[in-house]
Amino acid sequence: MHRTLSLVLAGGLAFLCASPSNAQLLHKKKKVNKSTSADNTAEPDKVLYGRALEDIKHGRQEVGRLGMQTLINTYPDSEYLAKAKLAIADSYYKEGGTANMTQAIQGYKDFIVFFPFLSEAGYAQLQVANAHYQQMAKPDRDRSEAKAAEEEYQTFLLKYPKDPLARKAEQRLRDVQEIIAEGDYRVGYFYYVKGDKRAAAARLVGISSRYPLYSKSDRVLWMLGDIFEKSEHKEIASLYYSNIVKNYPLSGLAPDAKRKLVAFKVPVPQPDPQAVAWMTAEQNTPRQRESMVKKPLGLIRNSPYVEKMASAKNGQPNLQPEADSSSATDILSGGFKPRIGPGSGNTAVVETVTPGGSAPPASGSGSEGGQPTEGSAPAAATPSGETAPRPTSGEASGSPTLQPTASADANANGATNGSAAAAGSPQAADQTKTDGSAQTDDSQSSSQSDGTKQKESSSKKKKGLRKVVPW
Repeated sequence: MHRTLSLVLAGGLAFLCASPSNAQLLHKKKKVNKSTSADNTAEPDKVLYGRALEDIKHGRQEVGRLGMQTLINTYPDSEYLAKAKLAIADSYYKEGGTANMTQAIQGYKDFIVFFPFLSEAGYAQLQVANAHYQQMAKPDRDRSEAKAAEEEYQTFLLKYPKDPLARKAEQRLRDVQEIIAEGDYRVGYFYYVKGDKRAAAARLVGISSRYPLYSKSDRVLWMLGDIFEKSEHKEIASLYYSNIVKNYPLSGLAPDAKRKLVAFKVPVPQPDPQAVAWMTAEQNTPRQRESMVKKPLGLIRNSPYVEKMASAKNGQPNLQPEADSSSATDILSGGFKPRIGPGSGNTAVVETVTPGGSAPPASGSGSEGGQPTEGSAPAAATPSGETAPRPTSGEASGSPTLQPTASADANANGATNGSAAAAGSPQAADQTKTDGSAQTDDSQSSSQSDGTKQKESSSKKKKGLRKVVPW
């Protein structure tokens, strides 16, 4: 026993003597800063970019953005400049929030402007659309973010159709268009139930033309057909019923649409094979179902949830931007009613005066019972042997003129009185003189009466002041 113990102790001493006797055996090795080490040959911009990128990955967004901004300001010619700008935008996007999303969108757009030929430009365009997609509200609320997301996704798919992320962008575009169409459908359905045909058709026509992949497109077409049928436009209603039979053959409204076409004595079209294949694929696609726990949360949820589940999973979305188109209100109007101005509320009447014809009676004139006015005096005073003077170029143009106002009537009467006096009718001249003198007398008398009233009022005020203030 003692022998074995001594052997163990001897072996231990031999091991200690053979090993290095420095203090690092019992202590951890100190970390050396490689960026400041003399043996480090890495580029400083690369080191700064890697350190900032690590900060962003670990959630230190502000520190990482500060490092990236330092890289951009210190090394403007660095090969990591484009990556630093993109990393700053990504950091704002990951942080979330309305203000950060706005900064992220601006950062991505700046990257597209400064580096349009890099491979990351498509990613930046998609991130702009995703930022708007994350901020979308319900269909019955503000749709500005949904409209912006639709525009950005369409831009991405048109500019980068072969990008690996194109399929994801197509699905998100279908979701966005489902939300926009659902908002228009709710408004159109409200007016449809209320009985306002014009307002309902104005909303529903846009859905049927722009969003054929909408989950309720067959109902939209049915309501449009019913609106035009009740408005006595059966030829237009038959087009919408035919669209149901042809493009939505598996819909529950297809048999009713066929019966409508038979009643209209219109040929029933055959179902489109591509439409049949698309509807079959939509019915066979597995969809996420809303659980009973999440249904009550829909009342307080701000973002759309049900619409994303109901959106189409197959088919090509509409890639054309929205353009102004004529609504159905023009078709449903009662008849052609010409207007003077651009607005439909202008009810001004235009009277056309032809040379040599009788002038239309003015609405504000003092003539009653069809008695001739003073304007007919020059024509009556023309001698029978003389011919009537030819109209001037302005009168012969025959341009439409509006009815004059009361002031214009007075000016016209004065002009006719002056012309009658110049033509040699002394009675008319005397009449004008007497009218002028009568007007001057009336004006003088009215001015005198006003002056006496002002004097009386001023004297009364002075008397009242004297009573209140004795001095």
